[in-house]
Amino acid sequence: MKRLLGAALLATLSHVQPATAAYPDKPVRVIVPYQAGQGTDVAARFLAERLTVSLGQAFIVENHPGAEGNIGASYAARATPDGYTILMGTNATNLLNQFLYGSLTFNPEKDFDPVILVSSFPMVLLAPPKSPYRNLADLLKAVRAKPDKVDVAMPSTTARLVLELLKKQTSTHISGIPYKGSGTAMTDLIGGQVAIGIDTISAARGLIDSGKLKPLAVTSLKSSALLPGVPAVAEEGVKGFQVIAWTAVYVPHGAPPAVVNTLNGELSKILKQPDVQKRLLELGHEPAGGTPGDLASFAQAERRKWAPLIDEAGLKVD
Repeated sequence: MKRLLGAALLATLSHVQPATAAYPDKPVRVIVPYQAGQGTDVAARFLAERLTVSLGQAFIVENHPGAEGNIGASYAARATPDGYTILMGTNATNLLNQFLYGSLTFNPEKDFDPVILVSSFPMVLLAPPKSPYRNLADLLKAVRAKPDKVDVAMPSTTARLVLELLKKQTSTHISGIPYKGSGTAMTDLIGGQVAIGIDTISAARGLIDSGKLKPLAVTSLKSSALLPGVPAVAEEGVKGFQVIAWTAVYVPHGAPPAVVNTLNGELSKILKQPDVQKRLLELGHEPAGGTPGDLASFAQAERRKWAPLIDEAGLKVD
């Protein structure tokens, strides 16, 4: 009898194990809550290609833009928590929007489980090449001389936060114009429909390199290796100014721990590869990494930092 029970147990275990080890055994959707070409999208597509190779199943990027990332994040939150839908989240979708919007159709803290922090990066203030603004000082001088005459394209929540904090810390009034994504914002900026843009280095790098846009300042405390030679806002007289964006992989809450561990393990290995790190830096992303717990702790620290600042500044999106 014991032998029969033992054999039955071994048979059961041998039957169960392959199901766990088989993940993924079909294509995985990677939800990007922004337009194609935006900084988050660029990094997501690059990593999706690497995951496709390393795990042997297609990781397919789907763009669900709108409402500064909320539409895509809400879509991902409602997906079956089986690991076959993952979210390329950001500091906007999984943190800032929670405090900026009066109500959301998802809860960024409860509806997602963390997988891994992918990257971090400053934002950059941009102008057309023939703009009279050569630097941040020129911009602020113009704003003070003619309030409400300078408008700024904001294709993301983080861009909005940069603008609002800049207004607060410089006691100026600058009009912000929301955009659904980088593509349309950059088109209008190049065409002169708006005077200034705020975006990720990743989204703007090609336009900067081609001379279609010029960078005025980055939002890190000091100039960034991602955009050499461009001063930081803090170095241009706005003391202590810093806004750092980030991207991270999340899964809908309740995904199997084995799936989370598989994704974290593969992405950890990918992010440590020298050629991957080099390419991410070229794309405007500082590579990160760590465990799911590391991401959870980091996000909570970010919430403690930004929630009171957003509340104090009275920043709300209608």
